[in-house]
Amino acid sequence: MTHKSMAYRISIIIPVLNESATIKDLLFHLIDNASLHSISELIVVDGGSTDGTQDIVKSLDLNIVLLNSDKGRAKQMNLGAKHAKGNIFYFLHADSFPPHRYDQLILDEVNKGNKAGCFRMQFDSNHWWLRLASWLTQFSWRACRGGDQSQFITRDLFDTIGGYDESYIIYEDNILINELYARKQFVVINKKIRTSARLYKTIGIWKLQYHFWAIYVKRWFGASADELLAYYKKYIAS
Repeated sequence: MTHKSMAYRISIIIPVLNESATIKDLLFHLIDNASLHSISELIVVDGGSTDGTQDIVKSLDLNIVLLNSDKGRAKQMNLGAKHAKGNIFYFLHADSFPPHRYDQLILDEVNKGNKAGCFRMQFDSNHWWLRLASWLTQFSWRACRGGDQSQFITRDLFDTIGGYDESYIIYEDNILINELYARKQFVVINKKIRTSARLYKTIGIWKLQYHFWAIYVKRWFGASADELLAYYKKYIAS
């Protein structure tokens, strides 16, 4: 590792709500697949879990920062960033597992001058549509972005943007990504993060994909945060 890259340390921030099924595996995965001198800390921000998620995190013999937050991923991630000590933030969903040496891949991009970006994605499903959707995430098209691909961003750029917009209960990842694309400050690392297709399996692939597209188009035409949330609650969270 070069002296230059040694100046950077990564704070991993994971918003959780009832993630007892995956949180233990994810935390060990993050430790096993990184060079830990590049990781400043692991921060788990709980939005009010009732399934024992916090107990699992506390029971692990790991140096993890556990924070309690109001529910809402934007609020949770902003709180994690407020407590983070690193100069790169890496926001990660609890059911998404980044590639081997994800830390070095992120550091390499930041050292090239790329202050924000994500990994390409692979769903844990063999369904042809989800395989195609995964394949498309290698390209830089704005429409192929989403929070499941994770998000790295330098502290300075995050602070300049103002963090996540907490008025968005859903779609908060995309709002931040829009800001990054507007600044031409986004790169897709050509390595795969493996993420769960559990919501597709629960709701149905075509039904859920339709509703995701509908939300995307509604936002494109100016729908408010409240309108997007109402649609999500009616068709996805119901």
